[in-house]
Amino acid sequence: MDTPKATKSFLTRPENFTDVSRGKPKPFTLTGAALEKARLTTATWRLEIVSDGSTQVAHPRKLEDNTAIDYATLVELGKKHGIKFLKAMQCNNIAQPLGEGLWEGVPLREVLKLAGKVNNIRRVYYWGFHNNDPAQIFQCSLCYNHVMETPPWDLPPFVAYRLNGEPISLLRGGPVRMIVPWAHGFKSVKWLQRVTLTNDYKANDTYALQNNDPDSYLKTAAYLDDGPQQFKAGEPITLTGTAMVGWSGLKRVEYWLRPDTGTHGRLAEDDPAWQKAEWKPCAILPPPAHWGGSLPEGVMPKDVWGFAAATGKPKDWPLRFSIAQWTVTLERLAAGAYEFRARTIDLNGFAQPEPRPYQKSGMNLVQGKQFVVTA
Repeated sequence: MDTPKATKSFLTRPENFTDVSRGKPKPFTLTGAALEKARLTTATWRLEIVSDGSTQVAHPRKLEDNTAIDYATLVELGKKHGIKFLKAMQCNNIAQPLGEGLWEGVPLREVLKLAGKVNNIRRVYYWGFHNNDPAQIFQCSLCYNHVMETPPWDLPPFVAYRLNGEPISLLRGGPVRMIVPWAHGFKSVKWLQRVTLTNDYKANDTYALQNNDPDSYLKTAAYLDDGPQQFKAGEPITLTGTAMVGWSGLKRVEYWLRPDTGTHGRLAEDDPAWQKAEWKPCAILPPPAHWGGSLPEGVMPKDVWGFAAATGKPKDWPLRFSIAQWTVTLERLAAGAYEFRARTIDLNGFAQPEPRPYQKSGMNLVQGKQFVVTA
């Protein structure tokens, strides 16, 4: 049997990402003088690094004394410390990935070094522009050790200024945004403008106020593509989808097919049918044989995190924090109505939605669809 080939691009065009921006008006609607006043152009963008008073910072970077970091300084820092990697954006409370891009920027730890020696610090607070209404400030935070001591075999949080080889558009949170590889999208704050160093041990994330887990890692989960809901008997039926590869990696994708039970596809989480389900493997599509057409022009695979320098191929597949595509072909189904469900198994052996079925730490309920085979 021939190996299935990907039918979708590994990269999402910036304008095609699902948008979940906040604020009134939304920053990407600003134009002209309002855009410059908001410091949302490459010429006017500045990043402050300051203390809230509890942490000592040798050389704070402030707007008031013209020491705040500008765009040119950030890009220059990227020439020495820059990283590129594939990451899918996944909202904490939306049951589909928002899109996947090749992000480029500078590790946050290298940016913080521009403020000199710090003392008495436990967390890094950061926020992005929304408007001058304090109630609309969207902020997040990270443990200081998460920022400074990410192991060399893993991805650090970083300050990004390119997406798919181009400057980050205002729509996607540019000119500069935070990217936290292992986290849901709310951690990757758009329109980044201020970092505050603090000895406060508590997270300050805006999303935590709505009962969300502010330190939730991305979950591994399968999602179903849209497609036909009616097929002819005797014809092969190919169903496809994507899988978000979370912190715990992805071992396989499985499907469960059974006759329609007349409940419009609904199945309670404690229904005994889950324990009797017969799960069968789906095929996870392999990486492209040649990445030349899958990456932006001028970007070499060997320069992307997770790819081997010698071969230009991914060291592991699927890559963590990115999207994998899966497919399955059902043969010789008799006429009738069916329920189809798909789930992931992570590298720890946990079947979705375990080990974190609590949806406020990231939605990962098993998805299903119904279809009919006609005689």
